[in-house]
Amino acid sequence: MGSQEVLGQAARLASSGLLLQVVFRLITFVLNAFILRFLSKEIVGVVNVRLTLLYSTTLFLAREAFRRACLSGSTQRDWSQTLNLLWLTAPLGVFWSLFLGWVWLQLLEVPDPNVAPHYAAGVVLFGLSAVVELLGEPLWFLAQAHMFVKLKVIAESLSVILKSVLTVFLVLWLPHWGLYIFSLAQAFINWKEAKLTWSFFKQSFLKQILTEGERYVMTFLNVLNFGDQGVYDIVNNLGSLVARLIFQPIEESFYVFFAKVLEREKDATLQKQEDVAVAAAVLESLLKLALLSGLTITVFGFAYSQLALDIYGGAMLSSGSGPVLLRSYCLYVLLLAINGVTECFTFAAMSKEEVDRYNFVMLALSSSFLVLSYLLTRWCGSVGFILANCFNMGIRITQSLCFIHRYYRRSPHRPLAGLRLSPVLLGAFALSGGVTAVSEVFLCCERGWPARLAHIALGAFCLGATLGTAFLTETKLVHFLRTQLGVPRRIEKTT
Repeated sequence: MGSQEVLGQAARLASSGLLLQVVFRLITFVLNAFILRFLSKEIVGVVNVRLTLLYSTTLFLAREAFRRACLSGSTQRDWSQTLNLLWLTAPLGVFWSLFLGWVWLQLLEVPDPNVAPHYAAGVVLFGLSAVVELLGEPLWFLAQAHMFVKLKVIAESLSVILKSVLTVFLVLWLPHWGLYIFSLAQAFINWKEAKLTWSFFKQSFLKQILTEGERYVMTFLNVLNFGDQGVYDIVNNLGSLVARLIFQPIEESFYVFFAKVLEREKDATLQKQEDVAVAAAVLESLLKLALLSGLTITVFGFAYSQLALDIYGGAMLSSGSGPVLLRSYCLYVLLLAINGVTECFTFAAMSKEEVDRYNFVMLALSSSFLVLSYLLTRWCGSVGFILANCFNMGIRITQSLCFIHRYYRRSPHRPLAGLRLSPVLLGAFALSGGVTAVSEVFLCCERGWPARLAHIALGAFCLGATLGTAFLTETKLVHFLRTQLGVPRRIEKTT
């Protein structure tokens, strides 16, 4: 399979994943807004921080390393050996769910039964749901490796819809069940590769600490009460909504593309130059797309954070620390977008030895991040978690940029040019940020709905003008997006 065909399939997978994420997030967005009206923020905090951390940690430790290692390389392989390796995720999931479940029940503070009832049952059912999900890991791998887009979209869509419908039903009819509501809804739902898997496991363990570090600090050090944890998690989910909608499908799909097109053990000058050139062009366009998306969220999110929280959750979210949290998170999203693309390429191109060396960097980052999270949270409250995440993300971006620079140093390609914007576009962003900030002062958010609608209309006008400027100045990115939207259709016609 040529690099252009792989690129077309990766683009199709990313666009389908984007559509899938839109459906997912619209459902969960409406669901969370609905639940906030019926359940306490303490229960939301226990579920979204404590129990979800148990679930995500079990899945991450059991499967992430296998996914990264087994997706590397071409589809020409001994599939029986690869699938045998992937089946190890299930027993690993059982081990991690039992061990972490014991930690959650015996070592951590148990919530007050009057505030969050049925906590023990919640721990058991969330751990069980993680094991059940791991049983389908070989099927997920086959769908991802061969880019069976429709199968993946249908399966994951049905899972989310069933979980959401069941959660709403239980909240309406049995609100006194507390944590049972979320727990039952959750429950419905070759040797070279083995060595590479072990390298990625070490890296994944450290990356999990960096990804979920604030939840570990909340859970094990009790720096925030369950109510504050609930508010932080709601703001965190709302702030990362666009990031998960856009960046996550792109990162997952184009990791597969880079891993198939590039060879881990070879320098860029020793590989097929057509593949290297295609990879560089794709990386440059993805960096530009991430930068533009992140800047848009940062600039416009600052002036509309309080309004968004007031509409979404009422005074519980729009008063207090909520708006400051969301504004800070908008800056974090910019770094998150760039890091997702740079690490997507870096992890796909690194050799096993480079992955092992990078693990030492991740270890230092993990330790410093946890300490910094604790200190900043003690100093400035829950905003400290976001500031620590920004520091962590900045260091990771720097490491990835250094790797990309070294990788293409001896070639004529310069994909890091994607991080440069035209002065005209930067001016449009600055002007839009200033206008919307003044608009927030005079029109939002205590002056009634007519003033709010005027604030929204002004923001929409500024957003349209900024995107229009981007369309006119970033012609290379526009061409890339148009081309890749057309590639899948041409491939389908010829197959």
